[in-house]
Amino acid sequence: MKNYILLALLVLLTSCSTTSESVENSISNEFSEWLIPINQILDGGPGKDGIPSIDNPQFTEVTSVSFLADDDLVVGIIKGNETKAYPHVILDWHEVVNDEIDGSFFTLNYCPLTGTAFAWESKTNNTKTTFGVSGLLYNANLILYDRNTDSNWSQLQLQCVNGELINDKPKLYNVVETNWKTWKALYPDSQVLNTQTGFSRNYGTSPYGDYATNNNRFIFRPEITNPALPNKERVYAIIDDTKSKVYQFSDFTNGKIIKDSFEGKDYLIVGNNDIIYGFGLNNDQANLTFEYDFNDSESFFKDNEGNKWSIFGTAIEGPRTGESLESVKSVMSYWFAIAVFYPNPEIYSTQ
Repeated sequence: MKNYILLALLVLLTSCSTTSESVENSISNEFSEWLIPINQILDGGPGKDGIPSIDNPQFTEVTSVSFLADDDLVVGIIKGNETKAYPHVILDWHEVVNDEIDGSFFTLNYCPLTGTAFAWESKTNNTKTTFGVSGLLYNANLILYDRNTDSNWSQLQLQCVNGELINDKPKLYNVVETNWKTWKALYPDSQVLNTQTGFSRNYGTSPYGDYATNNNRFIFRPEITNPALPNKERVYAIIDDTKSKVYQFSDFTNGKIIKDSFEGKDYLIVGNNDIIYGFGLNNDQANLTFEYDFNDSESFFKDNEGNKWSIFGTAIEGPRTGESLESVKSVMSYWFAIAVFYPNPEIYSTQ
């Protein structure tokens, strides 16, 4: 409880007293150029690494996890024969996990203020590195820094925005976000990040109170808001350069497959009440007829050739076994965050 009170006080004091002018004056970096407006960069409060990354993550088998409820959200990743899940109840307090999967080093980063999670390769200048929390925010979104060069990376902009590596973009790994009930049905053999983090935190109690559900509450207000949807509605967003298209859970009630196009590209979006994920389709795959087919197993949808596909878009049964659908740049996000980073996003509609 002490940690929760301390962080709550820090956030409260920061939101009341921090000004962009003071942050601008305090940014003393030999690399003075920023790709984002310096006067819109805010001090998050705890300071650099004040929210500590998890650099030695510990994991538990699904069957031994007792600290998660069915509706708790997790971020999942799969590579080779390894599958891992990272619960929001831990990410809320740490935001960055530096980890390894199937021999590849990556950083799982989550911003609780924008509800966005990505995984990207932990490498800069072709050298292994780790990432941490810079203590700075842009439009309420996390700015990370890499420990090789001390460069700053805007999470939702998916770009290094300041420092030696300015303009660089990270190599993304595919992740999905869903609730614990769905994840353990999909991947009952996965490893789950546990609460043995080396830090004393009140995991399971959000340090941000009702922030995730209160549409009118901002700790750090973005430059613009878009009233087309409720601010904190969770949406699935496909990102194409500076543009985005979003899909709502209401589009996938009881399970659905949507074939759609955006910016001249063909997409397949699959989902139900608890998970949404999308893929690009090549000319051959675009001719397939897909059907939702989730029955609490790894198979999530199927096609008219008899193939069964996982939520990550890999054929796990049938004549195309081993084939993968094209990964796309996408993220689960609060609506307001997509609307400020990718202004006037297109909203999918059946009308």
